[in-house]
Amino acid sequence: MIQTASVSDIDYTVEEMESFVARFKDQKSSHKAFIDTRIPGHEREIFSIIGNGVQEDPDMRPPIPPQDFHLAMIRSEPGKGAALHSHLTQEVFMPLTGRWAIFWGPEGEKEVELGPYDVISVPLHVMRGFRNVGEETAMMLAVVGGHDPGRVGWPDSLKDMARAAGLVIDEDGNLREVDPA
Repeated sequence: MIQTASVSDIDYTVEEMESFVARFKDQKSSHKAFIDTRIPGHEREIFSIIGNGVQEDPDMRPPIPPQDFHLAMIRSEPGKGAALHSHLTQEVFMPLTGRWAIFWGPEGEKEVELGPYDVISVPLHVMRGFRNVGEETAMMLAVVGGHDPGRVGWPDSLKDMARAAGLVIDEDGNLREVDPA
């Protein structure tokens, strides 16, 4: 049986609805949202817009609380992006500008290239990563599912590189600075 939304008399004032608005000009990004961001080739900015998603920066405060999904934007210089990782939920990517490669597989050996407004939905538990393959700074939208999407799964080799760069993930899943090993 198909479910249909019921007609509702719920209404919000403009002021109340403003609590559900995130204006990009007011957004603060993080250059350390994930453990790989200090490893050469993986530097990028993350803007958490709706919920914290799977990011690991305990200081990030997105303007809109989590729904049944989390939404972020990524800004990256050419050649840079996220290292190979996995999630407990699906992850959807949509380039807003530029060209992006989304790669996956145990070693990241498979890849598709996306342009503005193309969309890919990567299934849960699949090792994946991405990088800006264009010639200019580019932006991409990322959505992860679930009210609590869990934490990122990083290969041990990447965790070792991050520790050498001065970052670890603590027992609560948050990024912490350490003396490089």
